[in-house]
Amino acid sequence: MPVPFSGGCRCGTVRYGCTTEPAMTVHCHCRDCQYATGSGFATVIAVPKDGFNMLKGEVKGYTVTATSGGDVKREFCVECGSPLFSWVDALPDVVFVKAGSLDDPSWLKPEMTLWTASAPPWAAHAHELPTVPGNPEL
Repeated sequence: MPVPFSGGCRCGTVRYGCTTEPAMTVHCHCRDCQYATGSGFATVIAVPKDGFNMLKGEVKGYTVTATSGGDVKREFCVECGSPLFSWVDALPDVVFVKAGSLDDPSWLKPEMTLWTASAPPWAAHAHELPTVPGNPEL
């Protein structure tokens, strides 16, 4: 796993860097991730907040009450709308980076699939990974 790693939005307005290894990488099939990605799931990387650095640009956030009952703030580029980060109240020291925003996502190895009970029947997911059908214990 390459550390440091970096990424940003599609138009290049927002750039970030991460200086620590991710705590975990997951596929999440919760309805909130489906809305946020316009797909059947989101692949996110949990990065310790102290190893995450905004390098440039401005993001806008939208806060929702997640299926788990806690607040989730999802941030995206104000120019191109690329989804970039999520902040979860239950884990205030972690930023969840959207895998698609990485400069090079080829090194990712998701460790589990969450909220599989919410996965639409057409959404492919890695059946060889451990799964959590609902709210994961944090």
